[in-house]
Amino acid sequence: MQFNTLGNSNLKVSQICLGTMTYGEQNSQQEAFEQLDYAVSQGINFIDTAELYAIPPKAETYGATETIVGNWLKQHGRREDLVIASKIAGPGADWVGHIRQGKSRFDDKNISEALDNSLQRLQTEYLDLYQLHWPERQTNYFGKLGYQHDAAEEAMTPVVETLQALEKQIKSGKIRYIGLSNETPWGLMQFLSVAQSMNLPVIASIQNPYSLLNRTYEIGCAEISYRENVPLLAYSPLGFGVLTGKYLQNNAPDTARMSLWPHYARYSNPQAVKATQAYVDLAKQHQLDPAQMALAYVNSRPFTAATIIGATTMQQLKTNIASETLMLSNEVVTAIEEIHKTIPNPAP
Repeated sequence: MQFNTLGNSNLKVSQICLGTMTYGEQNSQQEAFEQLDYAVSQGINFIDTAELYAIPPKAETYGATETIVGNWLKQHGRREDLVIASKIAGPGADWVGHIRQGKSRFDDKNISEALDNSLQRLQTEYLDLYQLHWPERQTNYFGKLGYQHDAAEEAMTPVVETLQALEKQIKSGKIRYIGLSNETPWGLMQFLSVAQSMNLPVIASIQNPYSLLNRTYEIGCAEISYRENVPLLAYSPLGFGVLTGKYLQNNAPDTARMSLWPHYARYSNPQAVKATQAYVDLAKQHQLDPAQMALAYVNSRPFTAATIIGATTMQQLKTNIASETLMLSNEVVTAIEEIHKTIPNPAP
């Protein structure tokens, strides 16, 4: 397993990070434990979760994933060998109304409360990486394009105040490093510039979507990753599983996420289906597993510190982890770029 340094931190993270958002919904605790045991046995030391999980978010399963991971950590031991990341939820509409009455903010009060609760559920005294799950302000994330300012937008917590609140938790020993998630180039640069000017903690990483169906990260954030040493933690590298090809020809496996929750259609528009078919055909032409080809491409990007995989079955997990050893030929990469030029970013 390859390990990469996470930005300006001293954290060494495995190229493959284990995502856990299915634990407590699609996966039982027993199944989660089996996944975690196997992942660690394969050299993975990086585990990502969030107070929001399990997915889809609802009051009944809020915090369930952290609780399951915490139970495993207690049983597993050797906490110091692992890099554990979690996230604080931002404000939102009805879908997060159960989290601090839907009025979570990135201020001292909310960060302190959310962090303490996450630590309790995870049964650990500290997090290696604590991330802001999505921006507090109204902007583009979760597939939204075309920024439009809302004159009625509530005032956001000043970035300096957020960084000061996080610095307080770092000094207390509860957080080692901080990160962003679902953030824009403007937001990322704001956090970096304020940290530099005010001598506050610097962002170590950014967790955004990135896959063969969504390479919008390359447009604005990739240069920042390079010039400011803030690498990407790529989530949804298979586009909700779409890039495996299992949904092609109108297939809908009974237990698959988009069969259970059809509103997760971000990667299933006609252009995305067309692109997926092209990528799957390319993989088969070169005797490659479509999922492994898609993951290997993400793994190979110079701005990616870790690729966050998720799975509901052990076979999926084994296939996804094995992508770490796959090196794509120049011929395959060239063909991928040709498909991208023809159908660029069909599912941002």
